[in-house]
Amino acid sequence: MDVLKSLEDIAHHSTVKITPAEPVKRLGMGWHWWFSESVHVPIGSKIEVCFQGPTHLLALYNEGMRKSGETSIDGLRSQLRSFVHKLTFVPAGCAYRERHEASACIRVTFLYLNPAALQKTGSGGAGFLPRLYFEDSLVWETASKLKNAIESGQTKYTPYLEALSGVLAHELARVDQELVGEQAVSRGGLASWQKRAVVDYIEEHLAEQVCLLTLAELARLSLHHFCRAFKQSFGIPAHQYQVRRRMEVAKLLLADRKTSITEIALSLGYAQTSSFSTAFRKTTGWTPTVYRREFE
Repeated sequence: MDVLKSLEDIAHHSTVKITPAEPVKRLGMGWHWWFSESVHVPIGSKIEVCFQGPTHLLALYNEGMRKSGETSIDGLRSQLRSFVHKLTFVPAGCAYRERHEASACIRVTFLYLNPAALQKTGSGGAGFLPRLYFEDSLVWETASKLKNAIESGQTKYTPYLEALSGVLAHELARVDQELVGEQAVSRGGLASWQKRAVVDYIEEHLAEQVCLLTLAELARLSLHHFCRAFKQSFGIPAHQYQVRRRMEVAKLLLADRKTSITEIALSLGYAQTSSFSTAFRKTTGWTPTVYRREFE
């Protein structure tokens, strides 16, 4: 099946409505559950953007500044003027609306993601939360990789798109946890700054055996209190959280056949390939070798 290359070719896909349409340049490409659209709004344009559909919408603003206007998602509202390198997430079914009087060029990427491609593990079926103009380097990096993968036109790499979607779901879930950080504190969980410090440290030391005492010191808690608060906030112990993150990274690395499974195991902190294979199969239900065959 051919990759979808234009808006005319994807009439069955729900995309944002921009009025007036004339000054705006749009280029879209998609495949199966994923669709990416690049939008350019010239300086001085006055436009309105609307969207409410069956897919999630993630907006990445590469450039953007408005003289006036407002953005809303259901009950959330923002009149932020400059939104360079900001992100906006619209869960499926939510009503999204923007008004811009552009004081500078606006360049934004819209990622349309079928909920089936963005399963949120461990959420008990709960949906993602809407977010307006937030900053998160991990979400931005993963979303950019997904955009590039969609636009590459290589549809045979569906497992790679699925792996990236899983990582993106994880990052969005983490952002949700930070959004309700104050509620977590009241229930005995970690505060937003504590979660950020701990997660950043784990991400930077995925290939190492992270010491729980070090994490507790970063959160400024006793070891006992930290272990309890971490599980309260993330639903799993810190060690299991690190293993899951290792396996998400492993999925991405397995897409590159130039890297051996042994090299991947070593890069993620496993001294033996067998230990890595056991952990990968326990987490995903597949061995690394069988998973890699999906990319052939």
